[in-house]
Amino acid sequence: MTEPTPPVADPTIDRLSAALGDVARRSPPPPLERWNPPFCGAIDMRIAADGTWHHDGRPIRRPALVKLFGSILRREPGGGYVLVTPVESVGITVEDAPFVAVEMAVEGDGPGRRIAFRTNVDDLVPVEAGHALRFEQDAGGGLRPYVHVRRDLWALLTRALTYDLLALTEEQDGWLGVMAGGIFHRIAPAESA
Repeated sequence: MTEPTPPVADPTIDRLSAALGDVARRSPPPPLERWNPPFCGAIDMRIAADGTWHHDGRPIRRPALVKLFGSILRREPGGGYVLVTPVESVGITVEDAPFVAVEMAVEGDGPGRRIAFRTNVDDLVPVEAGHALRFEQDAGGGLRPYVHVRRDLWALLTRALTYDLLALTEEQDGWLGVMAGGIFHRIAPAESA
């Protein structure tokens, strides 16, 4: 068995990591895309809309356990969520997004701006081509921003981070959006704002 390739150091991400409280660089997530175990049914596990993980109706209070479950979470092609190991997969319920972005670091302005988020399971996510922002409208007309974490898994930004992100909004080609990682992430047409 070959050893996994260590992640390439990125000085900007290292600075952003330091700004987010010296979040340790984690080893790469398990190779879930290579694991195809049998589906063993659903279990009574739920990720609430606020990012709290529950089992048998009770919140999971151990952060290390939530991080472990988060590392083996996969979204299936049909849209469901499963926890996957090499020998089994079990279905769980996700009310909104499986993760919550809880901290944000910003460096620079305009096209050179870099933004990174830390999730509730300590993933450090730089906003760039592979980790885009998306914006949805909730039933009450409010804005719900998300950042792509990995493998079709997203993190909802907290309300405070939403306000911080919106403070960076600019107009480009008739759209309001946020420039980060060399990409303009559209929020809404400028005339509707």
